[in-house]
Amino acid sequence: MMQITDSYNQKNSLFNAMNRFIGAVNNMDQTVMVPSLLRDVPLEEEKEVNPVRTASNGSATYFQEGDMYGDYVRLKSIRNDIECGVFQAEERRKEKLGVNALEVTRVEPDEEDLEKLFHFHLHGLHAVLSKLTRQANVLTNRYKQEIGIGGCGL
Repeated sequence: MMQITDSYNQKNSLFNAMNRFIGAVNNMDQTVMVPSLLRDVPLEEEKEVNPVRTASNGSATYFQEGDMYGDYVRLKSIRNDIECGVFQAEERRKEKLGVNALEVTRVEPDEEDLEKLFHFHLHGLHAVLSKLTRQANVLTNRYKQEIGIGGCGL
């Protein structure tokens, strides 16, 4: 019985979720040979813009409107942030935006809340990675449909 539980836990680990996301984006990147063909092509899921859930401050979170090209670039950027690290990604963004290090402030949580904060963010990160993985797979399949590749695996 312990082996089944361990297998289930490993399947749902953050590490495996990150690997699934990176694999889906790598597959998308290898499939999409001409990214400019994605411009102005809406994803089917974006036809209905509904709130996904309400944030803790009461505001609704909506699907981001745009075209497949914007999603393609965003998914690749997130993959690069995961592979290169958060701090390198922040440095690249600061250089692009011209923000100096003194302007960026961080809020440090109390030490007694760190475990709760960790679990909250871990759960959220896992959920986000699962959604991004599905989005990369949908984009890959839509691209195959758009250029007429047979056997899309839908």
